Amino acid sequence: MGLNVIMMGPPGAGKGTQAGRFARERGLLKISTGDILREAAKGPQTPAARAAKARMDRGELVDDDTMIAIVRDRLLRPDARQGFVLDGFPRTVAQAEALDEIMKERANGPLIVIDVEVPELELARRLASRRICSSCGANADPFGPSITCRKCGQPLVQRADDIQDVVLERLKVYARATTPVLEFYRQRPTFRIVNGAQAPEQVAHELDGMIDDAAAAAVRR
Repeated sequence: MGLNVIMMGPPGAGKGTQAGRFARERGLLKISTGDILREAAKGPQTPAARAAKARMDRGELVDDDTMIAIVRDRLLRPDARQGFVLDGFPRTVAQAEALDEIMKERANGPLIVIDVEVPELELARRLASRRICSSCGANADPFGPSITCRKCGQPLVQRADDIQDVVLERLKVYARATTPVLEFYRQRPTFRIVNGAQAPEQVAHELDGMIDDAAAAAVRR
């Protein structure tokens, strides 16, 4: 039976880092919406990929139907059969409902939903101190002292959207958009909340236990 996880949380919560770590350690496929949209824009030109590329070229957000089609295609590939960790999907209730239908089609294990919670002030502090590479765009280690990129050695800079006023607005937008999705999942026996304000190692430890517990609970039902 596959292990299928959605990692949710606001900007700066560390969900991408935890999703990547968990996927590597469990031998699962990590799927982020950014990665699959870039792949869709470069890969075989399916109707959904063409629609996504056209919207991105115009600087627009990808609509639900297109995003759902791209995610469905990715989750039904053989390399996702063992399981996956989703980062950045679903973002709307319509996407969450469509994901339930995709899971029925896959028929390979429950869907476990993790919400990484961090207080707003801590998120603002983390994002204001976050740095990316000025050349390749890689994220810097948020807990490291380096001023240069560990990948290419170029200087690290602050992202334009990590300025405090912008950060606070981003967090408000996230809360408005994501609250309905969290409510969609909250009553499920496979929904868990982890305290993301802790040290990354402690968050990872608690996540491992929560996901294993949720998977066992789903089997018992």
